[in-house]
Amino acid sequence: MNPYAQQRLWKYFLLAFALVIAFGSLLYTGYLVKNIKKSERTRAEMWALSMKQITASDDNDFLNYVFTVRDSLSVPAMIVDRQGDIITTKGLDSTKTYIKLPPAPGVKNAKKYDPAYFQGELDAMKSEHEPISLKVFGNDWYVYYHDSFVLTQLKIFPYVQLSVIAIFLLVAYTAFNTSRKSEQNQVWVGLAKETAHQLGTPISSLMAWTELMKEKFNAEDDPLIAEMENDIQRLEIVADRFSKIGSQPVLEGHSVYDVVKDFVDYFKVRVSNKISFEISGNRNLRAGLNIPLFDWVIENLLKNAVNAIENAGSIKVDISGSKTRNQVYIDVTDSGKGIPRSKFETVFQPGYTTRKRGWGLGLSLTRRMVENYHRGQIFVKDSELGKGTTFRIVLKSIKDDT
Repeated sequence: MNPYAQQRLWKYFLLAFALVIAFGSLLYTGYLVKNIKKSERTRAEMWALSMKQITASDDNDFLNYVFTVRDSLSVPAMIVDRQGDIITTKGLDSTKTYIKLPPAPGVKNAKKYDPAYFQGELDAMKSEHEPISLKVFGNDWYVYYHDSFVLTQLKIFPYVQLSVIAIFLLVAYTAFNTSRKSEQNQVWVGLAKETAHQLGTPISSLMAWTELMKEKFNAEDDPLIAEMENDIQRLEIVADRFSKIGSQPVLEGHSVYDVVKDFVDYFKVRVSNKISFEISGNRNLRAGLNIPLFDWVIENLLKNAVNAIENAGSIKVDISGSKTRNQVYIDVTDSGKGIPRSKFETVFQPGYTTRKRGWGLGLSLTRRMVENYHRGQIFVKDSELGKGTTFRIVLKSIKDDT
């Protein structure tokens, strides 16, 4: 299985597992809330019946038992009649049942009942539960009550719990992802610099051998020797590219059109003549470039385009810009097999490839060089299966030095 596909499968599995945990937590908490609500309603009904018995009974011994039952209710409650007038209350905040009156001559600490407080509590109770109905001396009584503090907290607990878990997982994922990227960067840098170091010795040796061959065989103008020297120069460029990985390269102002055209001219003679190349656009746009690294970017995009074209086709490079945004756009369009929209971001992931012998590092490395070294952007601008793909590079434009 493709490593990226396997990684994505694990993400889906972990997400599904997290959803199961969340659903299970909410379900179990809902079960507990339901049972506690049932228990509290039973106690409220017992309190209501006890109040009825207190009103109707003359048996003192029985009344003592009824008072005990009445006092077992631990939540605030009210009894109202058919007209909504409050008959009695229990458990309300005694500091809010009265309102202080302005001082009067001969009266200290004057106060009176606060009807707004009682009405507010009654309205809140009505919104929480259906009333418990009683028939007392032919009159209809209705009992309302609040949820207990424990029940109220239990209702919101799973959401608080899941929020804390989500925050923890987000922080942990961010830390892990940052650590993993840092480790990947170290691997990239170490591998690149070691490759450049390893290439240095054979390149120096090849340069010496070519000089020796020219002297020994008097082959200064031999075309074969010239081609060998071209290949050695190419190897030097490759080694120089790898040596720049991990260090901030120097960016110099260049004509984007000229740099791209020079590499396209070099590249197109080294691929099938069934593939046509076309470069167009504004020749005056300039950007800060490190030519060896930027050539590598264009090379990877052109190779990717060539691989997408099965037989014959075309590759077009268009250079445009935006004065208002101070940006240069480089669009590389091929007439290849295209990319599904769902894979627009996936193609830049390390290890993703559609080729049997590919490593899936070209576009990942390309994005790294564009974003990290040239402070630009690269993305799939457009693609249609069977018709082709357009990659866009966005760079910050600079003014002409002249």
